[in-house]
Amino acid sequence: MRILLIGGAGYIGSSIAWHLVDRGHTPAVFDNLSTGSREAVPAGVAFVQGDCGDGEALARAIKDLKIDAVIQLAASVRVEESVAEPAKYYFNNTVKSLNVFDTCGKAGVKDFVFSSTAAVYGSPAETLIGEDVATVPVNPYGHSKLACEFMLKDIARVSGMRATILRYFNVAGADPLLRTGLRTENATHLIKIAAEVAAGRRAHLDIYGTDYDTPDGTCVRDYIHVMDLAQAHERALTQPGTAGETRIYNCGYGTGHSVRQVVAAFGEVLNHALPARDRPRRAGDAAALACDSAKLKRELGWVPQHANLKTIVETALNWERKLAANGTARG
Repeated sequence: MRILLIGGAGYIGSSIAWHLVDRGHTPAVFDNLSTGSREAVPAGVAFVQGDCGDGEALARAIKDLKIDAVIQLAASVRVEESVAEPAKYYFNNTVKSLNVFDTCGKAGVKDFVFSSTAAVYGSPAETLIGEDVATVPVNPYGHSKLACEFMLKDIARVSGMRATILRYFNVAGADPLLRTGLRTENATHLIKIAAEVAAGRRAHLDIYGTDYDTPDGTCVRDYIHVMDLAQAHERALTQPGTAGETRIYNCGYGTGHSVRQVVAAFGEVLNHALPARDRPRRAGDAAALACDSAKLKRELGWVPQHANLKTIVETALNWERKLAANGTARG
């Protein structure tokens, strides 16, 4: 299958690209490199530098590369930044994705996967969040992604695309073979920051908020290994739904880990405590998010291979050490 990854030079996109190569598919990458890295794209994979807001450039890439399926990953993803700069998020995430959906529908793309987020749920009361839980985002990032979901459903219905929405919980870890991982400078992802501290690239880890209504007062998240998430994308494309239909799946393990538990896991791997300090809450952070991924397993046969916090921590740390050895943050 010839699959175009929009935003494929980023952390998740490059991980998907490697997984697709391993599975015998033919991925291609369309990315403006605003946050992604050209070096993250696997050797031999076609690369087109372009912005997903440019419909003509995207349509040309779809035609020239004879694309069968598209995965839309391009987005701004920092919750606290979305609170401070909502217009940026509605433009980058919602407006540009509308262009992607419309362009793909008109270009005759048969299968489409959209990268969404658990942030569309807001702060639900449920311990495990199923796809039928009400979507009540608590920040502009979540609102920008939920708006995309509505648009995709309508455009898929009239264009006949077989669309799948994957709602990611907290993505972490790195390719066990260390071919790719999170390269972003000034990252806000907890496990990335913890890995930088563990590798000696930061002095300490800040724990934002210690008074949440959680067992130890810190935020709880469902961390999913990036290569298991990559597998979910491939399953969505190789087991498509009905023409004009949009399916929704949660992507996570159903197990929540607090910030302090993540810090402790790094301590176990390192055999010494990770330097950390308590700070006030950040704007827009939900207290706890963990998902029910039974639907993804049941309907698409998704079988995670790395569902272990220690594995996630070890691969993230090994990747960070590789970056440190190379003297770079972005690879």
